[in-house]
Amino acid sequence: MTAGEFLNLLVAALLLAGIYATMSFGMTVIYGVMKIINLAHAGFMMLGAYFAYELYQRLGVDPILGSVLAIPVFFVLGVACYFLLVRWVPTSDQPTLPSLLLLFGLWLVLQNVGYSVWGNTDRSILTPFTLSTIRIGPVSISTLRAVVFAVAVLSLVVLQLVLTRTWFGRSVRALTQNKLAGQIVGIDTQRTAALTFGLGIAFAGMAGALLATLYSFNPDFGRPFLLRSFVIIVLGGLESFSGVAVGALILALVETFTILVVPAGYQVAISFALLVVALLVLPGGVASLFERRGRAA
Repeated sequence: MTAGEFLNLLVAALLLAGIYATMSFGMTVIYGVMKIINLAHAGFMMLGAYFAYELYQRLGVDPILGSVLAIPVFFVLGVACYFLLVRWVPTSDQPTLPSLLLLFGLWLVLQNVGYSVWGNTDRSILTPFTLSTIRIGPVSISTLRAVVFAVAVLSLVVLQLVLTRTWFGRSVRALTQNKLAGQIVGIDTQRTAALTFGLGIAFAGMAGALLATLYSFNPDFGRPFLLRSFVIIVLGGLESFSGVAVGALILALVETFTILVVPAGYQVAISFALLVVALLVLPGGVASLFERRGRAA
């Protein structure tokens, strides 16, 4: 492999990590506050893809702008889902079977709604930027992937500001670290949970819209990305927001560089293998390594 080829793969992995982190933060923030594994994440990503597609086809709205518009729309949808469905699930400090079944059922409902409305034909969003590239020295970068990466990183920066500079963000972090202590100091857990669920669904919708600009999609679109989100949050340590970014980078690097020796069709199998290795070798994720290092210091 030449240095130019290595740089091209490295840049491709970094761009991929940005969108992977965006699609996984929604699951992490919901798990952190509510201890719920949102299996419906895939269904909302699929809806986000069709949301951007319909805006582009019917109104001519650029899909990147569509991904930004998806944030408030899916936030409201997520809050509505919380009050209609999720809030009735018994609360616990661990994921429960009723919550898993409820959200798995919701995913199936969304998927079948997708088949009813759009059929099983693969769709794609083609814009003037789809095949455009930027060349910097020996590195060739897809313009669309660079724009998607920029939007993804910007959204994560805004999320970080919300989590660190607002009362809602402090409530989310407090409930993630110790739910009982948060309740004792007066945090409204139900209100925070509703807003958190809305935030998680907003990120799922936006990630689906961004992914739709890069890949073709159908109502089963979210399934392989749900698996990747699982891998990323396990690698990151389930409740660690910074760990998610590291997990996304690890998965993106592994997927990108293994393509040199393993056919692209086996990338899902690679994600499975990485998930198994992470659960066996590093069940606490990379966040546990940072904690051990902090205790040792």
